[in-house]
This record gives sequence, structure tokens and C-alpha cells, in this order.
Amino acid sequence: MRQQPSPPTGVHRTNGPAETEALAARLAAALEPGDVILIAGELGTGKTTFVRGACRALGVEGRVTSPTFTIGQRYEGRVPVSHLDLYRLADLGGEDPALLADYLTPERVAFVEWPEVAEGFDGLGRVAARVRLAHRGADARELAIELA
Repeated sequence: MRQQPSPPTGVHRTNGPAETEALAARLAAALEPGDVILIAGELGTGKTTFVRGACRALGVEGRVTSPTFTIGQRYEGRVPVSHLDLYRLADLGGEDPALLADYLTPERVAFVEWPEVAEGFDGLGRVAARVRLAHRGADARELAIELA
């Protein structure tokens, strides 16, 4: 049996999108269907870039884009993936509970951008990790990864 590498935890610095994607791929190697990863950070910090790197590691071959205007995207790969962007929602309190049901399933790994919108929402499922991205000048980013 092949042993999986340990997922990256703690604070990391990347110097461009390729390094951010590679770090995400390392985290993705430890994920299982049903896991939810919460990804926070200001606009333009690379949240979708991080998700793209994880998706590639999970076998997604097509385009991975921000679902800001559609709330969510589903991708098929070796492991099915959901990508949610809650930016346009004030909170989930007034939303239909079924809004996220097709994305947050036990068969999928789900990445949730702007997770602070979902605070207090019971339907997120098993949070496996929290990732916070921050600008550090030009293409440099700081990523704090905490396993749940």
C-alpha cells in the first residue's frame, strides 16, 4: 500500500500561481470524498488558483473558473469536485437550504470560497481544512493551512 504524503499545514509563501497550485495539489492528495475545504482571503488573493491546483490533483482536466455569478460549479475527475463561491450572498440564513445540497455531497470534495458567509450554517458537512490567502506583493502570496 502506498503511503500518501502529509498534507501541508502551517504558513507557506508562494511566488506565483504555479507555486500556489502546487501547494493546493499537496493538500488535495490527502482529501477524501465528503471533505469540505474552506478558503478565505481578499479579492484577487488566488482562491480560485488554489482550487484549480487542487482540482488538477483530483483528476479534473477541464477549465476551472470562479463560480462567482453561479454560486457553484461541479467538476468530474478521479474524485468529483464542487467549487462554491459565496461572495454574492450576504449570509445563508435567508437562503433555501437546498441551495448548496447538490454541491455538498458525501461523494464530492467541496471547496468553499468566502466561507464566512456560511457561519452558523449546519449543512456544510465535514470541514477537513481551512485555508487563508493573503497578498504579499506582486505575485507573492501567504497561505495559512489548518487541518480540522
